[in-house]
Amino acid sequence: MNIQFSDLIANAPDAPGTYQMFASDGTLLYVGKAKNLANRLHQYTDISKLELHKQVMRKFVTRVTWEISLTEADALIREQELIKTLKPKYNIMMMDDKMYPMLALTAHKFPRLLKFRGKISQRRDVFGPYPSVTALNDTIKMIQKVCALRTCTDTFMNNRSRPCLLYQIGRCSAPCCLPQTEYQQNVALARRILTGDTEPIVNELSADMKKYSDNMDFERAAATRDKIIALTTTAIRGKNTKITHEKNLDWDKNVSDLEKLLGIKIERAGVFDNSHLFGKNSVGAMICFGHDGFTKTDYRHFKLQNKSNAGNDIGMMAEFIERAVARGPKLDLIIVDGGPAQWNIAHSVAPNIPIFGVTKGEVRNGDEHFIMPDGSIYDKLPKDSPLFLMLRAVRDEAHRFVITYHRERRAKQMTVSVLDEIDGIGPTRKHALIKHFGSVRNIMDATLQQLERVPTLGKSAAKKIYAHFHSELI
Repeated sequence: MNIQFSDLIANAPDAPGTYQMFASDGTLLYVGKAKNLANRLHQYTDISKLELHKQVMRKFVTRVTWEISLTEADALIREQELIKTLKPKYNIMMMDDKMYPMLALTAHKFPRLLKFRGKISQRRDVFGPYPSVTALNDTIKMIQKVCALRTCTDTFMNNRSRPCLLYQIGRCSAPCCLPQTEYQQNVALARRILTGDTEPIVNELSADMKKYSDNMDFERAAATRDKIIALTTTAIRGKNTKITHEKNLDWDKNVSDLEKLLGIKIERAGVFDNSHLFGKNSVGAMICFGHDGFTKTDYRHFKLQNKSNAGNDIGMMAEFIERAVARGPKLDLIIVDGGPAQWNIAHSVAPNIPIFGVTKGEVRNGDEHFIMPDGSIYDKLPKDSPLFLMLRAVRDEAHRFVITYHRERRAKQMTVSVLDEIDGIGPTRKHALIKHFGSVRNIMDATLQQLERVPTLGKSAAKKIYAHFHSELI
């Protein structure tokens, strides 16, 4: 019986997903993924244009099936699962050096986080695959913030005489130099996070944060809070994929609903947030939104001018709102991230603009309530309602915006001391690096190839800088 391949794929959908090709005896020959299944499968109709192994495989195909995925990234993850479990005869991806990036925890007294491409058998505990190197790097940074695991090579670790920069910024516990009492517990925690077990972890950390706060151990409470924020705001790839809600928001309807709730008309609303580290690098930010969504041209950053208010959230909020109102853009509503104290100070400096307070809740996990423009508490908004989700989204956007700015400010101040740690990097090269990348954070995150493109730096110095910051990510 002469089976036409085009007949096998006639009903393939225009959607992302995975496909499987079978022989007449039911043997699974090949598994693939596609951004558009119909387009991808159509490419198999002309055998002459296929790779050699696919030309051979294609001659045996008598049945094609497919599964639709929500996104191309989901299709990638599903494809890898099928290949690992079903081992199709003609799949060579698992032996291909160009396969998707993955993450491993090495077998070591102090396991390191390691990204790699290659056969899964090369590493012990493997997680992934990840849709991109960016997604993988984001995951590594989040694990560093929460678990403080090392990423350096064994050679680099064994030759350290003092902790490196990653320890100073809280992303490594420095097993190279310092006694470790919780490293193995943090490794176990990292495994739980990487397998998608985040919700109970957040609950456990929240209980710890409350305990530290009750005991007036505010430093540990703040560190635990930062871990919670890192867990709840960073995209974790693997078995769980972050869903971005912003694109799904019906801004016009939600803002209209907010207008009805507050009894006002809103052309532009401003959302404020502050950030500082023990009173240092105190900054603020305002993001704006309206019926068409976020209006990023109206976003504003603020450096604290009244230094006596450094570290004082209420005083900082007063200055930033006052300056924003004086300079524009015109606001029809001010939203503050906080409770009665923040609402009161905002009302005192901007008495002619309605103030709406969005409380954080203990963990930013959906237990928020609101302070109305008349000062009353409102907690009747359903937690799964589109308006509630929008209010959380704008609050979180303000937090993201101010935290990003705060980190940039800290990074610029750290630049000289950080680069001074690297032998052979003098004033000329420091200037060239900052001019090229803009901040020490960008230097830390740069690839070797990006460093080599810095004028006057040279390949030798580029390798030295990369080894200092990122030899663990080769």
